[in-house]
Amino acid sequence: MVRQLTHWIDGEHVDGTSGRAADVFNPSTGEVQAQVPLASNTEVEFAIAVAKAAQKGWGATNPQRRGRILLRFVDLINQNMDELATLLSNEHGKTFDDAKGDIQRGLEVVEFAGGGAPHQLKGEFSTEVGKGIDTHSLRQPLGVVAGITPFNFPAMIPLWKAGPALAAGNAFILKPSERDPGVPLRLAELLKEAGLPDGVFQVINGDKEAVDALVNHPDIKAVGFVGSTPIAQSIYTGAAAAGKRAQCFGGAKNHLVIMPDADLDQVTDALLGAAFGSAGERCMAISVAVPVGKDTADRLVAKLKERAAKLTVGPSLNPSSDFGPVVTPMAKARIEDLIQQGVDAGAELVLDGRGVEVPGHENGFYIGATIFDHVGTDMPIYTEEVFGPVLSVVRVEHFDDALAVIDGNQYGNGVSIFTRDGAAGREFATRVEVGMVGINIPIPVPIAYYTFGGWKASGFGDLNQHGPDAFRFYTRTKTVTTRWPEGVSEGASFVMPQGS
Repeated sequence: MVRQLTHWIDGEHVDGTSGRAADVFNPSTGEVQAQVPLASNTEVEFAIAVAKAAQKGWGATNPQRRGRILLRFVDLINQNMDELATLLSNEHGKTFDDAKGDIQRGLEVVEFAGGGAPHQLKGEFSTEVGKGIDTHSLRQPLGVVAGITPFNFPAMIPLWKAGPALAAGNAFILKPSERDPGVPLRLAELLKEAGLPDGVFQVINGDKEAVDALVNHPDIKAVGFVGSTPIAQSIYTGAAAAGKRAQCFGGAKNHLVIMPDADLDQVTDALLGAAFGSAGERCMAISVAVPVGKDTADRLVAKLKERAAKLTVGPSLNPSSDFGPVVTPMAKARIEDLIQQGVDAGAELVLDGRGVEVPGHENGFYIGATIFDHVGTDMPIYTEEVFGPVLSVVRVEHFDDALAVIDGNQYGNGVSIFTRDGAAGREFATRVEVGMVGINIPIPVPIAYYTFGGWKASGFGDLNQHGPDAFRFYTRTKTVTTRWPEGVSEGASFVMPQGS
């Protein structure tokens, strides 16, 4: 039976009224398992009005009490981890263990936000900035803020956005991907169970109409987005024009440089997981290997071909699956089209993942591990973000050539280098024009108390996700200067006040 999903408004499930809906697939079987309503502008406006009313009391609650609710929420997620991971796997297609990792990385940010809010929200205080004058600053919530999140991390990125926003005293409206909305709706239920007041966290399902309504509404004070670069840039521009804050993260083309001194068995293991894990549907996936020198490249490609051919693609909840299907039939068709474009452009197709058949799941959206060698930086398989289990090998002769390839790419999300040479690693980290760098680490996603963010066309906005930047983004600073009068007035002054 096809389930009918809802929105989450004012602490309860609310049926859609727009008359529009989208299919939610089970990628492992190819079946439509649910339908999700697509909100109209009227539904979005109602949710915003509810959030605006609820935020006043939540913002006035002290940070320690807000943090306690978020930490109870963390406990509830841990208690329901298997249920959430199963739901996530069935809607997204990533394996059960990978789904648990998705949730866990989101929890780490909520833990940081809940436990760290009292400290992160502290202002500053200075005495005697002038005779008898003190100055202090306050960090105050913005009001109602929105998060527009992608399908590839249906738990982690909503938690990255909502955790700090709620800890800072804002009301939060989540517009998750319509491809896998089940986990966000379940998280809303758990937040209520943890004690969050009704209306402070809401889930509005929808498409472009809902996004535009959120971006353009005057009561939405900030917008966070993760998705493709063209949409990230459009939302950033639209939010700025509407006078609100925006934090928008776009596409990626993440490279891994292999120096001649690197341990190629270690590199191969790293690339298999980083390129093909979650079927490559990660913004931090390594999609380009850059071996330095012909011998390094030849040996690496041979190892990759042998070991990638043995990887198992299968149903997401099958423990023997190394990775599962991609999210929709449209995603599968797009990836296969890009593979063909790589062949047509002259890249060497070392391993072809098309045509995979999984017994008993013939209608699932499966693509096997795919490897291209001798890829040129002008080929579509390199210039486009594939977002599938496809690894391109771009060969270079020297270290500086590798840097030139990376810096010449429009994206700057994540990058890695594998080497035993500390000087090479240090120089690479210093010089490369990318926001997140790994040295002998394939997927350099920072821990929760540092910030996550890419450069160039991968990120738009001055502040990154999670870490201290999140509290800066979701609050505004008010500076208060105070003098308590004593004695006789000194008379009017017509001179600009000075610290001296």
